[in-house]
Amino acid sequence: MASRRNLEDYIKEATRNIREDRALAKTLLMDAMADMKSGDAARRELGSIAAKYVENLQRSNEQMVKLSALLQKQQAGHSGLSEEDKEDLYDMLREDDSGT
Repeated sequence: MASRRNLEDYIKEATRNIREDRALAKTLLMDAMADMKSGDAARRELGSIAAKYVENLQRSNEQMVKLSALLQKQQAGHSGLSEEDKEDLYDMLREDDSGT
């Protein structure tokens, strides 16, 4: 049971980090979009930055899908995680720690 509780803690942490990253990326994207309305120069300058924010949002969507799959396996009664599941969870936590 201790390892299961540990997994639940990691999933909660990853979910919280994903939501925080999404909120920040969305705020920054909205700011960049508002600034881009000022003219062509601003659009050229901020366009690549806005694209990075969209990438961040897409990556967090992928992370949520992976977490959902892990939770579905857990609820379906599968005991333990496959090596792929462990790698996915580790990658998500590592991405959150590195800020990418």
